[in-house]
Amino acid sequence: MPTRSDVTARPGVFHVPVLLEPVLELLGNAQTVLDCTLGGGGHSAALLEHGARVTGIDRDPRALATARSRLAEAERSGQFRALLGNYADVAAAGLAAAERFDGILLDLGVSSHQFDDPGRGFTFREGAPLDMRMGDDASMDAAGLLNSIDEVDLSALLRNFADEPRAARLSREIVRRRDRRPFATADDLVDAIRAVHGPRSGPGDFARIFQAVRIAVNDELAGLERALPALRDRLHPDGVLAIISYHSGEDRLVKHAFRAWSTACTCPPRQPMCTCGGVALGTVLTRRAIVATDLEVLDNPRARSARLRAWRRAPDHEVG
Repeated sequence: MPTRSDVTARPGVFHVPVLLEPVLELLGNAQTVLDCTLGGGGHSAALLEHGARVTGIDRDPRALATARSRLAEAERSGQFRALLGNYADVAAAGLAAAERFDGILLDLGVSSHQFDDPGRGFTFREGAPLDMRMGDDASMDAAGLLNSIDEVDLSALLRNFADEPRAARLSREIVRRRDRRPFATADDLVDAIRAVHGPRSGPGDFARIFQAVRIAVNDELAGLERALPALRDRLHPDGVLAIISYHSGEDRLVKHAFRAWSTACTCPPRQPMCTCGGVALGTVLTRRAIVATDLEVLDNPRARSARLRAWRRAPDHEVG
């Protein structure tokens, strides 16, 4: 079995696969896997080594090209194929309507390559552009969003996606500043944050608020909500859906969906007898979310907020 160090030590690796060992424990026996967030192909490479046939999807053409280069041998042999598209609509990416998988993986984080390329605008490095688009399908970049969004909607965005306690003040400050000069770089947003949070504000505040803007730019929570039932219906009986999230809103959507799918009876709690005839669609495999070990976080700090949950479809229940 390849270990995390085996996979990440090879030259040309695009990013460090997060929570690789538990992902392999959950999906390592699958014969067919859909990797909905291919990125640099780290998880896919390990699954291929376990003998799976892997279909990888990514909305980022650059990530897709890099992963195809890394996994070229598997692609030539027919064990791997790569499709450009958004996991929120896998049919649009080219999957046949009847295609099903033994395992499906979603790693909702931004890859290290995207973070480390200042031109992509995912970081708050000095001079970095306010872009944050994961793919060409995003309707506008971060600068466009911050320069056009209504103050009330911006406040709601900051409150809901960043748990920002000063959302109203910060949205007001952003609008005031953009009226003088449109936002263009990370410095513009960092300066607005500092004006509201004071000189003691730091990377934690910046990361939280930049993440909220990125989620809005890429429609991530709405996309995940659309994707969950569609991906569930792409599983073979006994198939496993594994999802790694990095934001409390993402994790909440996944947890609630898995719980709802695993509930048989939907009758009111005080009703003495079940009349709904409900059947559970499957079983939650992770009673609590799996998190990175201290060693993994030390090796890859971006794994700190990762939370992995998994669900298995019932063996004899036809979904969809």
